[in-house]
Amino acid sequence: MSTPLKRVHGYLAEFTTVQDIFRAAEKVRDSGFTSWDVHSPFPIHGMDDAMGLSRSILPRFVFVGGATGTLTAFTLQYYTQVVLYPTVVQAKPANIFTIPAFFPVMFELTILFSAFTALFGCLALMKLPRLHHPLFNSKNFPRFSDDRFFICIEARDPKFSTEKTKSFLESLGGQNIELVEGEA
Repeated sequence: MSTPLKRVHGYLAEFTTVQDIFRAAEKVRDSGFTSWDVHSPFPIHGMDDAMGLSRSILPRFVFVGGATGTLTAFTLQYYTQVVLYPTVVQAKPANIFTIPAFFPVMFELTILFSAFTALFGCLALMKLPRLHHPLFNSKNFPRFSDDRFFICIEARDPKFSTEKTKSFLESLGGQNIELVEGEA
């Protein structure tokens, strides 16, 4: 029986304080790495800026989802109540001027479509569900959810070099630097 092929995922470096990980993230960003991430047991204020991350596109997706919900509700109600089967109640008109009666359903579908777009858009942008990640093979990584901070520079980064990346992480003060491998 053959052993599964391993491919290099990247280098994982451990840091002990928030200040250390913050400064290291700024230096990794400034050195031009593009495929890397910071792992922390809690959110760190300003880390997005330190990593050079741009604003998420998710709010735009949610806006389009909400607008689609509003348009769907209006179209459905207008077609059924005005075009297909005009319902005259107490001599009220069966035309576009009955739109105030459509507001509750329009509101509900706007919220529903926005919520579904937020959920599925978030999952898609995070590439989830992912049942296994190469970092789970690391012996040190489980501490990220307890009391340690990690930076992982991935091998798919154009600037990644086995020797230079390791020495770069050492120069930042990284400890327990580990080459992480995953299934090929």
